[in-house]
Amino acid sequence: MALKVKELPDRFPVGTKFVIEGRPGARPSRSIELPDGTTFRLPPRKPQSVRRNRHLRSRAK
Repeated sequence: MALKVKELPDRFPVGTKFVIEGRPGARPSRSIELPDGTTFRLPPRKPQSVRRNRHLRSRAK
């Protein structure tokens, strides 16, 4: 079961890994691995809307 972002702590211990696994063309799975080996799956990211991306590009110019 994936954790919600609100359930994650503000800080992580030294040695924590952010893991992204996937295959080309497939949605990647994301997780956090603590130094003791405990793994927390993160929920999939929702793609940003096209409107939001256009807004960000226009601000960058």
